[in-house]
Amino acid sequence: MTFYRNEDWPELRHGIFTRRGGVSEAPWRSLNMGASIGDDLAAVQENHARVYRAADVNGERAISCWLVHSVDTLVVTECRRRNGNLQRADAIISDQIDTPLVMRYADCVPLLYYDRAKRVIGLGHAGWRGTVKGMASNVVHMMQKTFGCRSADIEVVIGPAISRRNYRVGEEVASQADAYFGEKARVIWRDPVDGSPYFDLWRANRLDLERSGLRKIKVLEICTHDNTDDFYSHRAEKGVTGRFAVVMSL
Repeated sequence: MTFYRNEDWPELRHGIFTRRGGVSEAPWRSLNMGASIGDDLAAVQENHARVYRAADVNGERAISCWLVHSVDTLVVTECRRRNGNLQRADAIISDQIDTPLVMRYADCVPLLYYDRAKRVIGLGHAGWRGTVKGMASNVVHMMQKTFGCRSADIEVVIGPAISRRNYRVGEEVASQADAYFGEKARVIWRDPVDGSPYFDLWRANRLDLERSGLRKIKVLEICTHDNTDDFYSHRAEKGVTGRFAVVMSL
């Protein structure tokens, strides 16, 4: 199994996992964490177990949510058992120890939050809809409101996601991005030949965080579309693919 960790968070159990090291068959090969996309449920359960073992977290207490491309944030202030009934949201924040947060991705932006002063973690999922609605900054505001976090103390890692050069969008998406960020923010790039818009999700989410006062931001700059040997890509694999995992636990 292969996964990434932030060397600045040695006390935090976490991992951005690749698609390697699981048991799922094609087209979900191999460490697919998505249970609602046609893969064998037993294989997905085994993949979850492998991820939790590799990250050294307690899978029995893992918390996730039903991703709906919103800016809604699930606040976990007490331990809950996984029971298959997932709340609709696209972010989770928590101050609970030994309670892993887990989320699934395939081109959308993973956002990993950590406030070591307040001992609070957060995990977000930002596609284009969430990005133009301020998903990244909304999680910051929820951490401040719920746990008293300060912008200066919140650190964020922006994980593997589709890069600008591979993310051509329609004019409706481009106009919403410009409306939220402003045209001068340059989150939309246009092809010099035909004027087609391309959305820079990495830049957009970083800018949204910076506008909330954050300065400790790392962008991995790994394109899921260009690296399908290591990551799932909904666009590159034409919608038939799995979901890779991000796990965080205090």
